[in-house]
Amino acid sequence: MTILIWIAVAAASTAIVWKASGALEGSSEKLSRFYGLPPVVQGTIVVAVGSSFPELATTVISALIHGEFQLGVAAIVGSAIFNILVIPALSGLFAKEGRLESSRELVFKEAQFYMISVAVLLLTFCFAVIYFPVESGADTVAGEVNRLLALIPLGLYALYICVQYLETVESTQDNDSGNVSVGRQWAIFAGSLLAIVIGVEGLVRSAIRFGEIFDTPSFLWGFTVIAAGTSIPDAFISVRAARKGDGVISIGNVLGSNIFDLLVAIPAGVMVAGATVIVFSVAAPLMGLLTLATIALFVALRTSMVLKRRECVMLLGLYVVIVVWVVLESFGVTTMMRGLLAG
Repeated sequence: MTILIWIAVAAASTAIVWKASGALEGSSEKLSRFYGLPPVVQGTIVVAVGSSFPELATTVISALIHGEFQLGVAAIVGSAIFNILVIPALSGLFAKEGRLESSRELVFKEAQFYMISVAVLLLTFCFAVIYFPVESGADTVAGEVNRLLALIPLGLYALYICVQYLETVESTQDNDSGNVSVGRQWAIFAGSLLAIVIGVEGLVRSAIRFGEIFDTPSFLWGFTVIAAGTSIPDAFISVRAARKGDGVISIGNVLGSNIFDLLVAIPAGVMVAGATVIVFSVAAPLMGLLTLATIALFVALRTSMVLKRRECVMLLGLYVVIVVWVVLESFGVTTMMRGLLAG
């Protein structure tokens, strides 16, 4: 009976996150048009906050309330892998003519900057182990990620915004007040943020309880349950864009959200908590899986700048393999990634 209760909590929390994220995105776009924000600010800040706030809330709540920063990292990495493999695949399958068209700018600028983001976050974890080591078990390597180290990925995100701004500095965006009720939109914005926090808290508690019930590391459920639940807003945005025939927006939303998640969402948990311990023998294999997923998407996109049905199926298959592998490692069936079980 207990497991059924927590499954219901996870399902209800996912629904809350989904509905609240949609409302947040809508109010964000209307406020952006009202205040005449340039497109780059809308894309890299406003829309990113709208679709990625669930992930941001996950790391903050996991670290600050539950002392489970590892769970937050697992959720972010799991969400990033879900975004990179599942969302483009679904977008391609639902796209017009069963193919999702990309562009050279997207592949050679956004995708490569995303790869740099993965490398910088892993480098930050390495610095934590090298310069701020923490006593751990014989099979684990751990280090303390503090606010100073958190500034590294945050600084890279600031650079990302600066690059985007410089490329569009000559463009202008007029205010579009229309019939927008500013007070109402701000109320929706604030209410949506609160609802997302409540939904994410339910997901985090469910993940912790699932770990206790099945006697598995809580990060397993962060990697699967929380990751999928918080990625739903991005999935709907990308699939909707793909059905309209706009593959660049569909894939660009995924890359932009993942850049925000890795460079802002994870460091935000550290900035709020002050400092937190990262088990490198857990984080490194997860980042390795994320790198594998990133390479798979990059290779798929690089072929004629189009995602075809065969490539979409390949990406979905790779996601299934990764999830099954992590599950087997968590239950001790396989031991190729010892750090996962040790964590």
